[in-house]
Amino acid sequence: MDDFSETEKEELKDTIESGGGPEDGADSVKDDLPLPAISKRAARRLIQRALVLAGRDRNVRQHIREAKVITLWVLEDWQFEWTAVIERGKVHFDRRPARAPDLTLRWPNEEEFFTALWEGRDPIGSLLVEGNLSLRRFSDPVYSAFCRFMQQVLRHPFDDAENPLI
Repeated sequence: MDDFSETEKEELKDTIESGGGPEDGADSVKDDLPLPAISKRAARRLIQRALVLAGRDRNVRQHIREAKVITLWVLEDWQFEWTAVIERGKVHFDRRPARAPDLTLRWPNEEEFFTALWEGRDPIGSLLVEGNLSLRRFSDPVYSAFCRFMQQVLRHPFDDAENPLI
Protein backbone atom coordinates (compact mmCIF):
# COMPACT_ATOMS: atom_id res chain seq x y z
CA MET A 1 0.00 0.00 0.00
CA ASP A 2 3.04 2.29 0.07
CA ASP A 3 2.50 2.87 -3.67
CA PHE A 4 -0.51 5.10 -2.89
CA SER A 5 -0.29 8.67 -1.63
CA GLU A 6 -2.25 9.77 1.42
CA THR A 7 -4.69 11.60 -0.88
CA GLU A 8 -5.33 8.44 -2.92
CA LYS A 9 -5.85 6.43 0.27
CA GLU A 10 -8.38 9.00 1.52
CA GLU A 11 -10.22 8.99 -1.84
CA LEU A 12 -10.46 5.19 -1.75
CA LYS A 13 -11.66 5.26 1.85
CA ASP A 14 -14.32 7.88 1.02
CA THR A 15 -15.49 5.92 -2.02
CA ILE A 16 -15.82 2.70 -0.02
CA GLU A 17 -17.55 4.36 2.92
CA SER A 18 -20.04 6.14 0.66
CA GLY A 19 -20.95 2.86 -1.03
CA GLY A 20 -19.42 4.21 -4.25
CA GLY A 21 -21.40 3.40 -7.36
CA PRO A 22 -20.94 4.06 -11.07
CA GLU A 23 -22.71 7.41 -10.76
CA ASP A 24 -19.99 8.85 -8.53
CA GLY A 25 -16.98 7.55 -10.43
CA ALA A 26 -16.18 4.50 -8.26
CA ASP A 27 -15.73 2.32 -11.36
CA SER A 28 -13.02 4.61 -12.74
CA VAL A 29 -11.13 4.41 -9.43
CA LYS A 30 -11.55 0.63 -9.37
CA ASP A 31 -10.35 0.19 -12.97
CA ASP A 32 -7.21 2.26 -12.41
CA LEU A 33 -5.87 0.12 -9.58
CA PRO A 34 -4.30 -3.30 -10.12
CA LEU A 35 -4.97 -6.23 -7.80
CA PRO A 36 -2.15 -6.14 -5.25
CA ALA A 37 -0.01 -9.24 -4.71
CA ILE A 38 -1.46 -11.11 -1.73
CA SER A 39 0.52 -13.48 0.45
CA LYS A 40 -1.17 -16.25 2.41
CA ARG A 41 -0.60 -14.34 5.63
CA ALA A 42 -2.15 -11.18 4.21
CA ALA A 43 -5.00 -13.20 2.70
CA ARG A 44 -5.80 -14.67 6.12
CA ARG A 45 -5.94 -11.17 7.64
CA LEU A 46 -8.11 -9.82 4.82
CA ILE A 47 -10.48 -12.79 4.98
CA GLN A 48 -10.76 -12.52 8.75
CA ARG A 49 -11.52 -8.80 8.49
CA ALA A 50 -14.20 -9.38 5.82
CA LEU A 51 -15.86 -12.11 7.93
CA VAL A 52 -15.82 -9.88 11.01
CA LEU A 53 -17.51 -7.10 9.02
CA ALA A 54 -20.02 -9.59 7.58
CA GLY A 55 -20.83 -10.73 11.13
CA ARG A 56 -21.55 -7.12 12.11
CA ASP A 57 -24.02 -6.61 9.27
CA ARG A 58 -27.54 -6.22 10.69
CA ASN A 59 -29.19 -8.02 7.75
CA VAL A 60 -26.88 -11.02 8.17
CA ARG A 61 -27.44 -11.17 11.93
CA GLN A 62 -31.20 -11.19 11.38
CA HIS A 63 -31.00 -14.17 9.01
CA ILE A 64 -28.73 -16.27 11.21
CA ARG A 65 -30.10 -15.66 14.70
CA GLU A 66 -31.48 -19.23 14.97
CA ALA A 67 -28.56 -20.94 13.24
CA LYS A 68 -25.74 -23.21 14.38
CA VAL A 69 -23.69 -24.02 11.29
CA ILE A 70 -19.99 -24.82 10.96
CA THR A 71 -18.63 -23.92 7.52
CA LEU A 72 -15.23 -24.77 6.12
CA TRP A 73 -13.90 -22.47 3.38
CA VAL A 74 -11.09 -23.80 1.15
CA LEU A 75 -8.80 -22.35 -1.54
CA GLU A 76 -7.56 -25.66 -2.97
CA ASP A 77 -4.49 -24.61 -4.97
CA TRP A 78 -3.06 -22.81 -1.91
CA GLN A 79 -4.14 -25.62 0.46
CA PHE A 80 -5.61 -22.78 2.48
CA GLU A 81 -8.53 -23.42 4.84
CA TRP A 82 -10.46 -21.47 7.44
CA THR A 83 -13.64 -21.98 9.43
CA ALA A 84 -16.60 -19.66 9.85
CA VAL A 85 -18.92 -20.70 12.66
CA ILE A 86 -22.41 -19.25 12.39
CA GLU A 87 -23.95 -19.41 15.83
CA ARG A 88 -27.02 -17.65 17.19
CA GLY A 89 -26.69 -14.44 15.23
CA LYS A 90 -22.89 -14.24 15.27
CA VAL A 91 -20.12 -15.21 12.88
CA HIS A 92 -16.87 -16.48 14.38
CA PHE A 93 -13.65 -16.84 12.36
CA ASP A 94 -11.17 -19.62 13.09
CA ARG A 95 -8.05 -20.13 11.04
CA ARG A 96 -7.99 -23.84 11.81
CA PRO A 97 -10.03 -26.11 9.56
CA ALA A 98 -13.14 -27.62 11.12
CA ARG A 99 -13.01 -31.38 11.67
CA ALA A 100 -16.67 -32.03 10.89
CA PRO A 101 -18.13 -29.05 9.00
CA ASP A 102 -21.81 -28.88 8.12
CA LEU A 103 -20.94 -27.17 4.83
CA THR A 104 -17.72 -26.86 2.83
CA LEU A 105 -17.25 -24.02 0.37
CA ARG A 106 -14.40 -24.83 -2.00
CA TRP A 107 -12.69 -22.79 -4.72
CA PRO A 108 -10.11 -24.55 -6.93
CA ASN A 109 -8.07 -21.43 -7.73
CA GLU A 110 -7.11 -18.56 -5.40
CA GLU A 111 -6.30 -16.22 -8.29
CA GLU A 112 -9.84 -16.52 -9.70
CA PHE A 113 -11.26 -16.05 -6.20
CA PHE A 114 -9.37 -12.83 -5.45
CA THR A 115 -9.64 -11.44 -8.99
CA ALA A 116 -13.42 -11.88 -9.02
CA LEU A 117 -13.74 -10.14 -5.65
CA TRP A 118 -11.39 -7.33 -6.76
CA GLU A 119 -13.51 -6.76 -9.88
CA GLY A 120 -16.72 -6.69 -7.85
CA ARG A 121 -17.94 -10.07 -9.09
CA ASP A 122 -19.13 -12.94 -6.96
CA PRO A 123 -16.64 -15.86 -7.25
CA ILE A 124 -19.60 -18.28 -7.26
CA GLY A 125 -18.73 -19.51 -10.78
CA SER A 126 -15.98 -21.76 -9.48
CA LEU A 127 -17.54 -22.41 -6.05
CA LEU A 128 -18.20 -26.02 -5.06
CA VAL A 129 -20.48 -26.59 -2.06
CA GLU A 130 -20.50 -29.88 -0.16
CA GLY A 131 -22.39 -31.06 2.90
CA ASN A 132 -25.90 -30.41 4.19
CA LEU A 133 -27.19 -28.12 1.43
CA SER A 134 -30.34 -27.25 3.39
CA LEU A 135 -28.10 -25.18 5.70
CA ARG A 136 -27.21 -22.85 2.81
CA ARG A 137 -30.15 -20.69 3.84
CA PHE A 138 -27.96 -19.63 6.79
CA SER A 139 -24.60 -19.58 5.02
CA ASP A 140 -25.74 -17.70 1.89
CA PRO A 141 -26.37 -14.35 3.65
CA VAL A 142 -22.95 -14.64 5.32
CA TYR A 143 -21.33 -15.53 1.99
CA SER A 144 -22.98 -12.59 0.18
CA ALA A 145 -21.94 -10.13 2.88
CA PHE A 146 -18.44 -11.66 2.94
CA CYS A 147 -18.05 -11.05 -0.82
CA ARG A 148 -19.28 -7.47 -0.48
CA PHE A 149 -16.96 -6.72 2.44
CA MET A 150 -14.02 -8.61 0.93
CA GLN A 151 -14.13 -6.30 -2.07
CA GLN A 152 -14.03 -3.31 0.27
CA VAL A 153 -11.21 -4.81 2.35
CA LEU A 154 -9.17 -5.51 -0.79
CA ARG A 155 -9.62 -1.88 -1.84
CA HIS A 156 -8.89 -0.48 1.62
CA PRO A 157 -6.73 -3.04 3.45
CA PHE A 158 -6.74 -1.42 6.88
CA ASP A 159 -8.38 -2.36 10.17
CA ASP A 160 -10.48 -0.06 12.38
CA ALA A 161 -7.32 1.54 13.81
CA GLU A 162 -5.96 2.16 10.27
CA ASN A 163 -3.25 -0.50 10.69
CA PRO A 164 -2.38 -2.09 7.32
CA LEU A 165 -3.56 -5.67 6.75
CA ILE A 166 -1.22 -6.28 3.82
